[in-house]
Amino acid sequence: MTEPVAERVLVSFEPDGAPARQVRVPAGVTLFDAASWNGIAVDSTCGGHGTCRKCVVRVVEGDVPVSRLDPRAFGADELRAGWRLACMAPARADVRVAVPPLVTRPKAATVGVGRQVILRPAVQKRCVQLTEATLADQRTDLERLLAVLDDLEVRADLHALRNLPRALRSADHRVTAVLVDDVLVDVEPGDTSDRRFGVAFDLGTTTVVATLLDLGTGTPVAVSSMLNPQQPFGGDVITRISATMMDPDALGRLTALAHSCLDQLVGEVCATGEVRRHEVYEIALAGNATMTHIALGIDPEPLGVAPFVMASRSFDGMRAADLGVAVHPGAAAYAFPALGAYVGGDIVAGALASGMDRDKRVRLFVDVGTNCEIVLSDGDRILATAAPAGPAFEGAQIRCGMRAAPGAIESVKISDDDVALQVIGDVAPVGLCGSGLVDAVAALVQAGLLDASGRLLAADVAATVAPGLAGRLRQVGQERVFVLHGDIYLSQRDVRELQFAKAAIATGWRLLAGELGIEPADIQQVLLAGSFGSYLSPTSAVRIGLVPGVPVTRIVSAGNVAGEGAKMALLSLRERAAAQALLEEVRYVELSDRPDFNDRFIDELSFPT
Repeated sequence: MTEPVAERVLVSFEPDGAPARQVRVPAGVTLFDAASWNGIAVDSTCGGHGTCRKCVVRVVEGDVPVSRLDPRAFGADELRAGWRLACMAPARADVRVAVPPLVTRPKAATVGVGRQVILRPAVQKRCVQLTEATLADQRTDLERLLAVLDDLEVRADLHALRNLPRALRSADHRVTAVLVDDVLVDVEPGDTSDRRFGVAFDLGTTTVVATLLDLGTGTPVAVSSMLNPQQPFGGDVITRISATMMDPDALGRLTALAHSCLDQLVGEVCATGEVRRHEVYEIALAGNATMTHIALGIDPEPLGVAPFVMASRSFDGMRAADLGVAVHPGAAAYAFPALGAYVGGDIVAGALASGMDRDKRVRLFVDVGTNCEIVLSDGDRILATAAPAGPAFEGAQIRCGMRAAPGAIESVKISDDDVALQVIGDVAPVGLCGSGLVDAVAALVQAGLLDASGRLLAADVAATVAPGLAGRLRQVGQERVFVLHGDIYLSQRDVRELQFAKAAIATGWRLLAGELGIEPADIQQVLLAGSFGSYLSPTSAVRIGLVPGVPVTRIVSAGNVAGEGAKMALLSLRERAAAQALLEEVRYVELSDRPDFNDRFIDELSFPT
């Protein structure tokens, strides 16, 4: 007779470096869901579907059986020690679980290629001296203020009116009017005209970057970044959209996580820059369509299913409070408009910052990531598309993969008999991040240990090609691998993951080139954008066929151009108008309905010879 299963069980989570948490959940709920529901960070990029193998935990006390996927992630000794994939581990009785630390500050690009702008922010401050009211002159306080601002068409919000009487009388009627796009949002006692700030956000799927700007001078004051806390819901936009479709409460939790992240970063940059929160009068946000929709609490489901429809391209009239950011109560918020469901505001911001609409050269802009966005211009026409590259560049779905954090191998060089590694943080290597993956594959192709089809050579064959390296080619289970360091290796499946990713991207830019009637050799500049693009070796990118085979001097690491675009939007109303104009200038090309996409994709799987 089987014992009855308890209706609810007690799960004690012991996160590394954080206080233990005890939660009660329905019996049978996975450890991953139990953690996610209660705000406990467990690493994941697949959203709890058992494919990324990142959600590792150790069962310290209690019985959690080994799942069918656990042996693929752990050795026999690790399984006996209690290591499990949290998303495959149901809690059927009380259990105590140790949770490894989640990297919350991955290596990220915080600056990028930008342009000089004419300083004309939406936030203005005017210090004025008003006359006092008398029995003979009983004009209202607001009428007196507007009289000296007669060159502007100003309307006052309620917060400003609440402050106006006290501000005037506490400062002998010498006050500073704070205006955001001709809206009077505050009246401050005395002269505070030298204190006006804004925060520019790059709201990425993986990393979020915030930059505090002095709007009077246009200079950055402080910058901070962190891992997007929505990671437990999935490492890419599709899995996060899927989460909202499967769980009616998921959207609310995702929105709350976005808000807490943005607000935390504001707190950090304000503390670093010695700026009070209420001195931040505007924020600007550049994010892909899914991240922007979720941050605003808008259902993203239509973005994830054909015909891939956004709620809106633009979001006007927003306040910072709509994004959960506690700054000045009247602070406005600007979000970059999107070209399409998968070419969002971050790409419009990047195109703005890199001047894709202003340069007469043939230029290719590639934001390399899980969803890779591509913009190509021949100097007159601009095309854009999105290619489903998958999570390989983030280190996901890679056997020894990890994010770009201390311990990650970020660069690999292979000589005749040696492997040289560059590790983030100059510490012992613990895994392989995206740039290291590209380097490793490119180096193996150059060494002749990977053939054009992407197949690793057998050790005996490799011994005739590169005798000093043949010993690194081994078998792990049924799979051939190349050992990089200790137990860190590149597997045959890892190579295939990268091939699929690079083929999707190469197919995208080649199809755009065909639309414009240009050859890859005609491309005069390649911009590699985003955090990953900043650390990607141009030589390796060319060697594997990720970008056109042009001289590496034509390839520029553009860095965080989305963040640069967000800064420009804060500093110049003219640049905002230019961003809006890009919606009319850029033609979006949908790849999913191209009949030739699959054939071209297959052609791009092989490595250039």
